[in-house]
Amino acid sequence: MTRLTLRRPDDWHLHLRDGAMLRAVLPETAAHFARAIIMPNLVPPVVRHDDAIAYKSRIDAAMPEGASFQPLMTLYLTEDSDPNDVAAAAASGLVHAVKLYPAGATTNSASGVRNFDKVRPVLDKMAEIGLPLCVHGEVVDDDIDIFDREAVFIDRILDPIRRATPGLRVVMEHITTSDAVAYAEAQDDTLAATITTHHLVINRNHILAGGIRPHYYCLPVAKRESHRLALRAAATSGQARFFLGTDSAPHTDANKLLPCGCAGCFTAPNTMSILAHVFEEDGALDKLEAFTSLNGPAFYRLPVNDSTIELIRHDTPVSYPEAIPTEDGPVTVFDPGFPLHWAVAPQEGSD
Repeated sequence: MTRLTLRRPDDWHLHLRDGAMLRAVLPETAAHFARAIIMPNLVPPVVRHDDAIAYKSRIDAAMPEGASFQPLMTLYLTEDSDPNDVAAAAASGLVHAVKLYPAGATTNSASGVRNFDKVRPVLDKMAEIGLPLCVHGEVVDDDIDIFDREAVFIDRILDPIRRATPGLRVVMEHITTSDAVAYAEAQDDTLAATITTHHLVINRNHILAGGIRPHYYCLPVAKRESHRLALRAAATSGQARFFLGTDSAPHTDANKLLPCGCAGCFTAPNTMSILAHVFEEDGALDKLEAFTSLNGPAFYRLPVNDSTIELIRHDTPVSYPEAIPTEDGPVTVFDPGFPLHWAVAPQEGSD
């Protein structure tokens, strides 16, 4: 197969940041994706409906001319979140999910949840109105090994929350373990899971073996090879509960290369090329559209995109930028470590 036409994909987990970074990275997603769930972990975070309105206006102002990209806004769950404000934001059509960060779990998560009893009223309201909860699924206890934090989160926090809140619709974001795959597969249709591009490609050896590679460091951190293979099997299975959430997370090289560097992989520019490679390698190109374009809208109760993109397989490797320039310095693009032969065909009217 040398050509593949797909419904235009969506990204169900995306960091656009703000200011100069937003202006630099937004065109990379808008070039290939129709919609994306926008993460709210700014400083200060997007907590209230008014915050989401203001952030969307800044995204719209940074939109490339002629782009048809739609940001799907989220609210950041805190112990002070107001159930009525959350319900109003959802009713407006602007906000499509609420994001749960355990306090201290990842970038800009200091305002996250410590006492889960305090967010019970918000979760009950979300179950009542059908608004999804997106979860960063890691505990933050110092005595729990970083490679075990996802599995422990499922047992200690996620499963109890779901049992206590019947009907709550939950997205396990950026799953990284066979434990998460098994849990997702055993649940009803109120639970779904996103899988990132980079977790389909790298394991923990890529970060640590032969020297530390900061541009492969992300949270949740990549796990051992058996977990990566479980993620690939889930992504390429066609199961409706698994879909793409890139967690594309830009940081300048200066911030990635600090002694205590930032977590995140910037995959927006080459995600579709990498995914085509992975799905072709696993004999599952016929399942790629489900993963990128069909399963996510079904869970979020949104229509599938009418427009399409075309992927073309080239005999020689295709190129993509090594880094994206920003006013604050370059942002390195994720390197999968192998040549890419699939590329998104230029859209009509593009350069």
